Amino acid sequence: MSLDAEKYRGSGLFAKALGLGIVFTGIALAAILIDRKAALFSYLVAFANWAGIAMGSLILLMIFHAFRAKWMVVLRRPLEAMAATVPLFLLLAIPVLLNLGDIYAWVNPEGAGIFTEHELHLLHNKHGYLNTTFFVGRTVAYFVIATLVAWRLFGLSTRQDVSGDPSLTQKLRNLGTGALPLMAVVITFAAFDWLMSLNPIWFSTIFGVYYFAGSFWSTIAVLIIVLTVARDKDSLGRFVGVEHIHNLGKLLFAFTCFWGYIGFSQMMLIWIAGLPEETPFYIVRMKGQWAGVGIFLILGHFVVPFAILLMRDIKRKPVRLSLVAGWALLMNLLDVFWLVMPTYDAVKVVPHWSLLFGYVGLGALGVAFALWKIRGHYTVPVKDPFLGTSLRYRQPT
Repeated sequence: MSLDAEKYRGSGLFAKALGLGIVFTGIALAAILIDRKAALFSYLVAFANWAGIAMGSLILLMIFHAFRAKWMVVLRRPLEAMAATVPLFLLLAIPVLLNLGDIYAWVNPEGAGIFTEHELHLLHNKHGYLNTTFFVGRTVAYFVIATLVAWRLFGLSTRQDVSGDPSLTQKLRNLGTGALPLMAVVITFAAFDWLMSLNPIWFSTIFGVYYFAGSFWSTIAVLIIVLTVARDKDSLGRFVGVEHIHNLGKLLFAFTCFWGYIGFSQMMLIWIAGLPEETPFYIVRMKGQWAGVGIFLILGHFVVPFAILLMRDIKRKPVRLSLVAGWALLMNLLDVFWLVMPTYDAVKVVPHWSLLFGYVGLGALGVAFALWKIRGHYTVPVKDPFLGTSLRYRQPT
């Protein structure tokens, strides 16, 4: 495959995504004035979903660098742009941070009226960690750390486009490897704060891994869709071939299995232990309407994509694989919904109308930010020493 890459000049997509994002996010935020609590919980679902994908994009990029993967060089630029959207979500976290008392019961446990004396004592002991000042500070720290890493990786990569300095490849690898444990801590504690603390008495030591598994799965799905849609001249997926798509399909299959394994492990260990602080989380989600959501989640998040992705032909057809990836995005949204909304209503499963606007709006803003970040840069790392190897990549036989 010959290489005549040009810089990405942008298109009408940026303006459309930005306009859609502003309008839909604005409607989702306006809904807070109409139905405050339901709209805030719905916004949290959308925020946790897309923020997890942004962090998952950064972690996937770092893993590629850590393992010195050569096949992925041709698809690295769109992944770098996805990872570079992390600071946007610090801005989008503001509605959550300004309304913590309406979302998290630990902000005013006595006023919540749902805790026993023993539980109030436990929350008092947790106050050093679960307090609004520290919560806000941690959230800001998560995004600052992730932004510094993501933008440094993006800067080194685009600098190499100009200088052709091969030593920058080693710097990328060093940063990706060295900062990976730090990002593991960041996404783990972000999961604890944003989602697990909705039920402040409940705890799970692998909850962070569960959140990571779903976010990472969705990251791969978004990358597949981007590379399938953007295959025109001078676009992000132009030089991505069937062999690269096949590899992404295998990664999507692998993390379908990983999510199922982590989800089962978490439930099995909690159910066997039978501790009164742990089991209520699942008891609520195994009764009434929420039980149906859980069953559908098992089928849609694991069984169906597992069966489909077993087929080699699906993984080598970009359009078909992108349909599976689109389904994966919907299932991850349902997963985050299942984690968050029973705290709002433990009986009824009625998605608030603002969830659609929040999900589409935040996603569109992420697309617009990524397009803005990549504008004026090459669609592939044109002077990466391993780009030729990536272009010629074929599946091992």
